[in-house]
Amino acid sequence: VTMANRQPQRALNLAQTSAIIIGTVIGSGIFINIPITAHIAGTPWLSVLIWFLGGVLWIPQIFILAELGSAYPNQGFAYHYLYKAGSPLLAFIYTWIVFITGDTPSITIIALLAASALTFFFPVLEVSLYAKMFAAVVIAVLTAIHYRSVRTGGNFQIVITVAKLTPLAIVVFLGLFWLGQGHFTADHETVLSGKETLFGIITAGIATTVWAYAGFGNILYMAGEVKNPKRNLPKALIGSMLFVMLAYTLISAGVHVIVPYDQLIAERGAIINPFIYIEPIKHYAGSIFAIAVFISMIGALNAAIMAQPRLEYAMARDGLFFKAFAYLHPKYLTPAYSIVIQSTLAVGLFFMGDIENLLGYFTISYILGNMLVYGSIFFLRKRADYQPSYRSPWWFAMATLSIIIQIYIVYGTFSAFPTAGVLASLGLIIAGLPAYFYFAGQRKRQQTN
Repeated sequence: VTMANRQPQRALNLAQTSAIIIGTVIGSGIFINIPITAHIAGTPWLSVLIWFLGGVLWIPQIFILAELGSAYPNQGFAYHYLYKAGSPLLAFIYTWIVFITGDTPSITIIALLAASALTFFFPVLEVSLYAKMFAAVVIAVLTAIHYRSVRTGGNFQIVITVAKLTPLAIVVFLGLFWLGQGHFTADHETVLSGKETLFGIITAGIATTVWAYAGFGNILYMAGEVKNPKRNLPKALIGSMLFVMLAYTLISAGVHVIVPYDQLIAERGAIINPFIYIEPIKHYAGSIFAIAVFISMIGALNAAIMAQPRLEYAMARDGLFFKAFAYLHPKYLTPAYSIVIQSTLAVGLFFMGDIENLLGYFTISYILGNMLVYGSIFFLRKRADYQPSYRSPWWFAMATLSIIIQIYIVYGTFSAFPTAGVLASLGLIIAGLPAYFYFAGQRKRQQTN
């Protein structure tokens, strides 16, 4: 089989596909965001309702993603859809922005969070250099797994996802067990000024859940490696969405039952450890939570290293990115160079100082990308080769609603620093234009020779 005809192997079953989605979406982010949501909501009931509604807003988006994924179950997600919709330029810009602002730095950040979680057991990891060395080793080990086998990576994701859900299930179980005698039924005054409308409170609250829910589309980066994708992709996306929405609603309820409300609000800006407030195990709370966060970060990191390099691979196969990213290993049928290069760049980011500075434009580029994805369906539905096995109910309304939701999230999110985020995203888009014309020119010259 020649390099040009070589194709990825469809090796991921429904369980592995679902585990990748759940493992990507559910992380320790909910324990960071719950105190912030509680601060905005003012009451436990409203706080839990906000987490539920944050999931409801994803339902139309998942319907559209399931339809697009079943229509074109190939590598590359949004790049592939936008290219098919008739805009190689937008397809390139989407991938360019995601590669720089999202995918590569996210591997760096998650690996460092995994290292910081273990400082409870190994204080030496509080030293920046040792933390970076440890994080680099973790990235290298997971990269080696995904270099050799997509199936092994998928199986590991199932194990790590079950492991990360176990401590979350304990919070839910104890929360339901203590519901009548916990802190959930206590009365609390809203922390807001009183001038806010209920709509305004819910909108601001939902904006705090965005990152905890983000990541459902990542499985479509590697749709070309899912078995029977026209059946499994819609099932995995819709099933995982409902699971995550139920899990987040129950976890937030459990935390509100276990943790006194005033103390919960006081923890905003930090990770809340609910195990400290559980009497029988509070003396072991630090170690339990450290292990839980570490496992959660490994699950998210494994999913990121697995899925993300497939986007650049798809673009490189079309001649619109560096040729090395298009390499498919002849034996393992994995985008080996794309995986290795992205992980190497992620390790390189360790030495660029304060990584958090890279995240200022995350949300704008994320929302911009979502709008392009949902907008592509209006053009794709006119194509003769558009034959999805799953069709969204009321697709036109769902797609329109999905775009409106992105604008709604902007309204709730960007009152703090709109200018910096907009300028950063615009700068990235402008930087991507000459890069696109360079690669497009290279491809045109190759086609004419």
